[in-house]
Amino acid sequence: MFRLAHLSDPHIGPLPAMTWRQLLGKRLTGYVNWRRNRAAHHRMDVLDRLLADIVHAEVDHIAVTGDLINLGLVDEYKAARALLWRIGPPERVSFVPGNHDAYMRETVPGIVHHWRPWFLSDGTSETEGGYAFPFTRVRGQVALVGVNSGVPTPAFLATGLLGPRQIAALADELEMLGQQGLARLVLIHHPPFDIGFQKRLGDHQELAAMLAKIGAEAVLHGHTHKGTLRELRGPNGPIPVIGVPSASAAPGGGSDPAAWNLVTVSGEPGAWRVEVERRPVA
Repeated sequence: MFRLAHLSDPHIGPLPAMTWRQLLGKRLTGYVNWRRNRAAHHRMDVLDRLLADIVHAEVDHIAVTGDLINLGLVDEYKAARALLWRIGPPERVSFVPGNHDAYMRETVPGIVHHWRPWFLSDGTSETEGGYAFPFTRVRGQVALVGVNSGVPTPAFLATGLLGPRQIAALADELEMLGQQGLARLVLIHHPPFDIGFQKRLGDHQELAAMLAKIGAEAVLHGHTHKGTLRELRGPNGPIPVIGVPSASAAPGGGSDPAAWNLVTVSGEPGAWRVEVERRPVA
């Protein structure tokens, strides 16, 4: 049996000091949204209690599906690296970026510079690769396969995109891992179904079509700030698609209060079972 903690969208705060020049463009709308809504909704004391509960649960691995930060500021990437270390070392924690992590094109390299150890494939050193997705990490009989849907977008959009190359590479990886008899868990920020023009994964239909052909044991995502369980069609039956609330969401906001998912994988090759238990913050 393999026990995985799945958390997402901590949106760590407070925001670092910034200049008015840094607020030009998309950051201005994000800053206004933070001051009017997110600053009160995303509370670090809530995140503290969630992380303490994960430690108490003694899981085998932890998956973080994006949106560590808010506006793509340089100091945010440094603070998020400290948070990743607090969650766990790279060998125990796997991370995929979200749209807020890739908020501004010029600061996307910060994802690689500060966070790369948490999305390196097994056997890859920190001096190799770079922004290479998908990545694969095998823990026992479970393969964690991470993809990157976080791309810079214009103001008022929180969409994501994988692109043909990444979907094709994911298909090859999932097929190989399936032939090895491993239980395949796909990690992604945006869900692989339509959630509306402003927030959806642009090629969710292409991803779903590939999964229908190749298969996976589960897809774990964030982005919606909701605890959900849906299904995609797979070659041997339904594929569970598991969403999780924001890890720092205070009660009374417009989305689900903070929780993490305890995902349990059991069974054997050809008969894997994936179960999920939502663990709300006390």
